[in-house]
Amino acid sequence: MHIWQADFYHLPSQSEDQQRQWELIICESPTLASDNHPEKLVYTAQCSSANANPQWLEQQILSVAKGQLPDKIQIFRPQSLGLLTVVAEKLGIEVEATRNTEVLKQVLTEKYNQQFPNHNPLALDQPPPQALPENIWGDQWQIANIAAGQIVDLFRDRPIPICHLPESFLPLNLGIAHNIMIPGIVVYGGRKTMQIARWIEQENPAYINYIPTEVGKSGGFILETGLVDRWVFNTFESEQATRVAQDYEQKKQVAKGLHFLLIQPDDSGMTYTAFWLLKA
Repeated sequence: MHIWQADFYHLPSQSEDQQRQWELIICESPTLASDNHPEKLVYTAQCSSANANPQWLEQQILSVAKGQLPDKIQIFRPQSLGLLTVVAEKLGIEVEATRNTEVLKQVLTEKYNQQFPNHNPLALDQPPPQALPENIWGDQWQIANIAAGQIVDLFRDRPIPICHLPESFLPLNLGIAHNIMIPGIVVYGGRKTMQIARWIEQENPAYINYIPTEVGKSGGFILETGLVDRWVFNTFESEQATRVAQDYEQKKQVAKGLHFLLIQPDDSGMTYTAFWLLKA
């Protein structure tokens, strides 16, 4: 599948009197190379605010494609999603709203470090974390760890209704040794297991971070979904739980941000309802 990662957003203003410029950046899809550097910067183009419209975007995309349109365009910025979606749908290109656009983000960071060092091109306005709807609360949760070398064998070929194992996230493709422990959260949903799994699937989970609220005493896990949405996944007020959560974050860092979310009815280990391999 031929995938592009794209961004279309206004550049920082140089002065109050200057007309704001918009820039389109298109990158090839990421490779699995160990250096994690962008494979190729395909195209950049700028236009004035007056020309920042679907017609201009369509012309640029057709110019880059040269008769071979991509199958999918990945977009991480909410403000870019509307216009790019209009054009992509007209051209028959699938659009994926995802935070996992590492090549594009690296290109943006390098570009802004050189041209606009006082601006962060990846900063997005995020709402405060929301409480999870009561109808998707699980019965119980716990932290678990799985060896990197076992992830694929455990989940790829099992009959799991919802299973996400992106090729780019597989430990082997990230250069993670098979004995490195991948941390994750297991939710036991009981009778609501499928309801919980479907809700999370609809929200498009991105990653789960531990956020301390009072060092050494309490904290919680924040589920990041979609492009900017955040949810209070669970909270706790014990030093033991805090130590476990801190260990989760430490293991996640060692594993290059890789972690997982597993939904199952109970702790029997007989049935899995949903599994997501995630990367912060």
